[in-house]
Amino acid sequence: MTSLASTYGVQGRLEEAEKLEVQVMEISKTKFGANHQDTLVSIGNLASTYNDQGRWEEAEKLEMQVMETCKTKLGANHLTTLLSMANFASTCRDQGRWEEAEKLFIQVIETLKTKLGADHPDTLASIANLASTYRNQGRWEEAEKLQVQVMETRKTKLGADHPSTLTSMANLAMTYSDQGRWEEAKKLEVQVMETCKTKLGVDHPSTLASIANLALTYRVQGQWEEAKKLSMQVIETFKTKLGADHPSTLTSMANLASTYSNQGRWEEAEKLEVQVMETRKTKLGVDHPDTLMSMANLACTYGVQGRWEEAEKLELQVIETRKTKLGADHPGTLTSMNNLASTFNSQGRWEEAKKLFIQVIETCKTKLGADHPGTLTSMNNLASIFYSQGRWEEAEKLFVQVMEISKTKRGVDHPDTLTSMANLASTYGVQGRWEEAEKLQLQVMETYKTKLRADHPSMLTSMANLASTYRNQGKWEDAEKLEVQVMETRKTKLRADHPDMLMSMNNLALTFWNQGRWEEAEKLEVQVMETHKTKLGVDHPSTLTSMANLASIYGVQGQWEEAEKLEV
Repeated sequence: MTSLASTYGVQGRLEEAEKLEVQVMEISKTKFGANHQDTLVSIGNLASTYNDQGRWEEAEKLEMQVMETCKTKLGANHLTTLLSMANFASTCRDQGRWEEAEKLFIQVIETLKTKLGADHPDTLASIANLASTYRNQGRWEEAEKLQVQVMETRKTKLGADHPSTLTSMANLAMTYSDQGRWEEAKKLEVQVMETCKTKLGVDHPSTLASIANLALTYRVQGQWEEAKKLSMQVIETFKTKLGADHPSTLTSMANLASTYSNQGRWEEAEKLEVQVMETRKTKLGVDHPDTLMSMANLACTYGVQGRWEEAEKLELQVIETRKTKLGADHPGTLTSMNNLASTFNSQGRWEEAKKLFIQVIETCKTKLGADHPGTLTSMNNLASIFYSQGRWEEAEKLFVQVMEISKTKRGVDHPDTLTSMANLASTYGVQGRWEEAEKLQLQVMETYKTKLRADHPSMLTSMANLASTYRNQGKWEDAEKLEVQVMETRKTKLRADHPDMLMSMNNLALTFWNQGRWEEAEKLEVQVMETHKTKLGVDHPSTLTSMANLASIYGVQGQWEEAEKLEV
């Protein structure tokens, strides 16, 4: 029965697994007693299933019971006791209770080192868990150091192609990715994938997981076609092997939806996200973490389409559920509050947005620390509110603070540092401080050139920002040169109706307009306006902006009737 329950768990049939595990636990209690080692193992298995279901309070209650019984019956240093402590620590980690998790993992590691040795598989597994806890807190250097240690030891002890070695390589790759070290991440992920294919087969779950990880790295690098191709391969294999409603299948579908969103293919993204959300509601429940994540993703897709009421409705639901399930200060709850505040910001509801952002910042500082990535993101968001309100000194002060902390914590060439520099440059720009803006934008662009491919979205955005500064200084030839390059590159990467594509066309139209090249400006702006109407609707802010721009072009040409028609 235990083996069958385990099989159900692997298949994502968690309710069936739970039912069997409860049965096994009760039989073991009757047959051997509540404190027997077999009973404790069965309780631990049930707790693990509760964890997979996101039922952390129930899992924690069982794990505490096992841990305390093991300490009393077997002693604090017994291997079963240590395993129960590690399980409890993992549950704490999943709930964002990182200090508790870290303390327990360190205690387990030190005891295991003494009992079994530093290179024993159980010791290495605990070190890997501690590294994961560090990674979740944004403590990437500490995580990386431990992950390298685990990987190298496993290579020596188990071999380069052992499943545990490959897992440690995949974990290290994720930490590299978190730091924006995508080439290093990709190198490891390709190695893991190829080894898994050779050792385990193309359709083995571990192989598919490695392909999915590589697809994620392609996506953050803006290599969307490569990401899409791999994601679709994973989805089809998971559907065949595990079923359309298996958690792994749904996760891979959600990843593909994110790739579609990056490409501006929102209808396709939305279709997948709705499918994933509804299936998770049925399979896992409305308040399962994965269900809530899919609701948050769908809300983002609604938001970028200007469907803010629908986005807000979902985001409020996610916040309230996470508050109840995880607590008001859990990182997941704070992320959902950030998302809702961003939706308020997009609607011009700045006071509501500001109130939420300030609340998130204060909680993040207390819970995560002033230099945690989550804290910096919230500060950056608040600065954006000030920027939108024309409160540029306040925006500048926050952007500078975020930039300096990011430089110290992550390095000058980390993507988040470069983003903060770009934001500060924009603040200089709106204040007419063009030289300061240009200096920062050049630095950002040149750094991206060394870090990213020429067609990476961040690379193109940095070029567009610099072009805008050139245009505002009357350096129209420099602006046009960059804008044409950006537009032509985006044409090869994006669909004609992608927001970034339309933005680059609008920017070039403005440069033409400033040079008195009315016909060229008009041609581009008409195209932008018509696409916005079709894609977003007549009353979307982006559509209205493009109509106003076109009206201005008609006006300077003396085409008053056409201008008036648009303004009405």
